[in-house]
Amino acid sequence: MLKNLKTKKIIALIIFVFLATSGLGCKGTSTEVEQAIQPVNLVYWRVFDDGDSMGDIIAAYNAIHPNISISYRKLRIEEYENELLNAYAEDRAPDLFSIHNTWMRKYENKIVPLPPSITLPYETIQGTIQKQTVIQLRTIPSLTVRELQANFVDAIPYDVLIDNQIYGLPLALDTMVLFYNKDFLNNAGIPQPPTTWTEFREQVKKITKQDKQGNITQAGAAIGTNANVERSIDLLSLLMMQNGTVMSDANGYPRFGEIPPGQADQSFVPGEEALSFYTDFASPSKEIYTWNNTMPDSLEAFISGNVGFFFGYSYQLSTIKARAPKLNWGIVKMPQIEGAAQEINYANYWNEAVSKKSQHQSEAWDFIQFATKAENAQKYLAKTAKPTALRSLIPTQLEDINLNAFASQVLTAKSWYRGDDAPVAEKAFGDMIDSVVAGTATPHEAISLAVSKINQTINKQQ
Repeated sequence: MLKNLKTKKIIALIIFVFLATSGLGCKGTSTEVEQAIQPVNLVYWRVFDDGDSMGDIIAAYNAIHPNISISYRKLRIEEYENELLNAYAEDRAPDLFSIHNTWMRKYENKIVPLPPSITLPYETIQGTIQKQTVIQLRTIPSLTVRELQANFVDAIPYDVLIDNQIYGLPLALDTMVLFYNKDFLNNAGIPQPPTTWTEFREQVKKITKQDKQGNITQAGAAIGTNANVERSIDLLSLLMMQNGTVMSDANGYPRFGEIPPGQADQSFVPGEEALSFYTDFASPSKEIYTWNNTMPDSLEAFISGNVGFFFGYSYQLSTIKARAPKLNWGIVKMPQIEGAAQEINYANYWNEAVSKKSQHQSEAWDFIQFATKAENAQKYLAKTAKPTALRSLIPTQLEDINLNAFASQVLTAKSWYRGDDAPVAEKAFGDMIDSVVAGTATPHEAISLAVSKINQTINKQQ
């Protein structure tokens, strides 16, 4: 399919250039137009998705701009950032590429913001009896900040707006949900999965089984530790945010160890309470003890039918379906704090950005704007089964049994890290969890150390 697509592109490009430069059946050509329609090849790097996921969008864009071709490359996540940084150092960086939402500040000096407008050649047919192809340069206004806020869910402007300029746009936005083993709940006499953390605690106690020596023989939930819980950092961050923690200030500096301004109870530190709640599930002395560091990876445990609750994202759906075809499981929205005034969920996604080293920044940004429009983004979402970042596509995804839980959370999804080194911040969070579980630090001490480490990753000039 991709080979045929490339062949069609080449043919279309030849015809386009011929019409534009021959003067036969083509009006409106000028030196400026002829220069604008020279062949352009955009190099596009992404992770996770094969070229087919973007094939329809690329073909549709190429139909409008036959002189622009796109070379798509998928890289493994393990190699992606190193390869990207090496490419920059060696002046072979791609024209456009994906950046995780927590990397935006780190790459701020390597990417360019969306320009106010973009001028590109467009092909039109004029005349009635004698039709003629006319190529015209058109200047199209770019997406504005107001339109960004109106079209995309709230998490997007928080990450992509830097100094009131748009530095990236997403094709999708994932949210963390609760996967559950239906058989475990049925056998424990639990008719419905939890909607609050209070219900979650009680159900975990009912599902968890231990032998006479206190060894866990059936885990209620994969929660409480760091290394063997998928995206433990996201899960703990979400618990903190739901509990009223101020994760960072306006400049990105972490504040999750502090008492929120204006809070009446000055003895209550919501970040510390959330950390204690999380790690209690890995403490043998607690009645909710259900998980420990000797357990397998949480996703593997869920696939194997050895844990009742697993916290994960939509990108794990295909793995579970492929590897556990007989597992009786379901998905629901994330539990919330009982009586909370508002729902809070966690956002995890990638933005498409344009390299500062690209020789074709206008074309690259034009493609990103084209790809992230609703009518085009839905083609990508249909192939990848990912939740949308666009408000207009949410109602359709709510009707999808596989995406309902994810899509129903995108409007309330948030993230918080705005520093220059997400891996360092994640390690600080992981160390914080490990030290509390090991008993080498209190929640207060562990959070203080984590805040100190994360502080070092914040750009002092923000």
